[in-house]
Amino acid sequence: MQPPLDAVRQLLAYIGEDPDRDGLLDTPKRVCKALLEMTQGYDTNIAEILSTSFDVQFDEMVVLRDVPYSSMCEHHMLPFTGTVTLAYIPTERIVGLSKLARLVDAYALRLQVQERMTKQIADAMLEHINPLGCGVVVRGNHSCMCNRGIKKRGEMVTSSLHGVMRTNPEARAEFLALAGY
Repeated sequence: MQPPLDAVRQLLAYIGEDPDRDGLLDTPKRVCKALLEMTQGYDTNIAEILSTSFDVQFDEMVVLRDVPYSSMCEHHMLPFTGTVTLAYIPTERIVGLSKLARLVDAYALRLQVQERMTKQIADAMLEHINPLGCGVVVRGNHSCMCNRGIKKRGEMVTSSLHGVMRTNPEARAEFLALAGY
């Protein structure tokens, strides 16, 4: 598929710019390249990411805190950024630590809403790691709220819990404490 360079040129003209101005000549190519880069999560195989595991017996909570992400709001195609904290209680094997960070990118690098992204990350951990429980807390700052409309800053926090982290008050409290809440 050819990049929609003419569409970007039309958008530039729509906002009152001259797409033939020297500084904008390569902008359509750059915009298309950037859009593909910022949405490369659609091409990610989640099962493959989480298939790397190790035969280590560990029955306590594993927490990865403050993994940075950058995503794009599906409503305005503007960025939202923040951090993700993930945790799971292994059953038989542990997952490679970097794989959890890759999981964040797999869902963040799509047109998203924070609520769905939070649930997708937790659901993928549940499905592919098969833990006793898992939890995800996502913090985000949304430029669609800061730079347009109401023009106010505010951090959005969402969470998704499964298994014992949802049903066992002690496990839930431990996760939230380790996540910084």
